[in-house]
Amino acid sequence: MKQDTTELRLTFINVGYGEAILIDAPDAARPDGRFYALIDGGSAADSEFADRTSGRIRAEEYLAPLPRLDLAVSTHIHEDHLCGLLRVCRDHPPSVLRQTLPPGFYRSLHPLGDASARNLSERNFLAALDDYRKLCALVEQHGGCIEQSVAGDTLTLAPGLTAEVLAPSGAHADALTASMQELYRTPQGVPEFREKLDALDASMNNFSLILRLTFGKNRILLPGDTNRAGYGGIPPEKLAADIFKVGHHGQLDGADAALVNAVRPRFSVCCASSDRRYNSAHPDTMRLLKDSGAELYFSDCPPVDGQSIPPHRALEFTICADGAASARYLP
Repeated sequence: MKQDTTELRLTFINVGYGEAILIDAPDAARPDGRFYALIDGGSAADSEFADRTSGRIRAEEYLAPLPRLDLAVSTHIHEDHLCGLLRVCRDHPPSVLRQTLPPGFYRSLHPLGDASARNLSERNFLAALDDYRKLCALVEQHGGCIEQSVAGDTLTLAPGLTAEVLAPSGAHADALTASMQELYRTPQGVPEFREKLDALDASMNNFSLILRLTFGKNRILLPGDTNRAGYGGIPPEKLAADIFKVGHHGQLDGADAALVNAVRPRFSVCCASSDRRYNSAHPDTMRLLKDSGAELYFSDCPPVDGQSIPPHRALEFTICADGAASARYLP
């Protein structure tokens, strides 16, 4: 069957415990009539893809046939979102990279390495910080531009497709910049460095970009790893959406009743790994979403009561401007 070229396709790639979201939208001004954007890119760790029985796949493998990448978005600096994005961008350097820090800020950063890491969490965060710097340098080396996005920005991505930036606020983005500067000013071998590293790691989720896309009559809320405490200051009416990617991998702090009542989604997506690591796809969070009337879908295959999720490489939504939307798992 011939694909309707007026439809938007929203694809959640099965990258295990992580997120990689492809937007494929109609745009007659582009060479092939399509606009391609990637929000995050999953993990770069080999261990994340050692077991592929659930269908999981590296983002760069899944996106290998992509003709180009018009836009890359880094929601925040964590390994399971950013390090895979760097790998994708090596194959498909984007025209634009959107993120939360000042465009040239990365030039003030120096390599950290992981020699000071005391555990896996610190090792992963140090890797993400180094890969953030590499990602920004890569984009500019290939002629792309880096742009900062903060609350209040409204972006026209393609004809009929807009993105509202709901968070972080300008003040919150400044606080992130200041925390990063303070970390990099601290010698890596002293205890204060590890204290600042862990504090920044713990707070990073709620520095996530929160985006609400609008395509025709459909709205899509993509909050990165924002947990339920990270929506303060956003008017509830701005959170209403037809498709809601629940924050923080559906952990217990990913959503509460007030948030779900504000969003009122028809569809909800949880990016939890098949092993439900860190209590992702938490039963209470999933029940909250299901009781709201939302249809639940997953980027991977976590065991969830009452649902049989087939192995799949991706979850794809087909979205029409008239408000129609449907989802399917891609084997």
